[in-house]
Amino acid sequence: MGFVIRVLVNAAAILLAAHVVPGIHVRSLTTALVAGLVLGLVNAIVRPVLVVLTLPLTLLTLGLFLLVLNALCLWLTSVVVAGFTVQGFWAAFLGALLISVVSWILTAFVSDAGRVRDYRR
Repeated sequence: MGFVIRVLVNAAAILLAAHVVPGIHVRSLTTALVAGLVLGLVNAIVRPVLVVLTLPLTLLTLGLFLLVLNALCLWLTSVVVAGFTVQGFWAAFLGALLISVVSWILTAFVSDAGRVRDYRR
């Protein structure tokens, strides 16, 4: 259930990025859902390999290079998913930044089991 929630959160963040960031376009809601799924898979499989390979550069830039890796993962998703386009580095960079922030905020309220967390305790 948690995986489905994360895909939906990614799709919502991608739709928001498409409306806010010039250079990011999503053809339909279905395309956003597929892009959310692919972005989740890219972040789970490809991104850890890239983080390990670029560790010296990440350390040298005090972690800021991870933002570039996020942009690369978003661009890679746009290459794989038809109907989802990211035009240029800055669109990918700003879109990845926005998607990361929105995903972080939304998943802060949802547990891995898919339930809304109760912070009143």
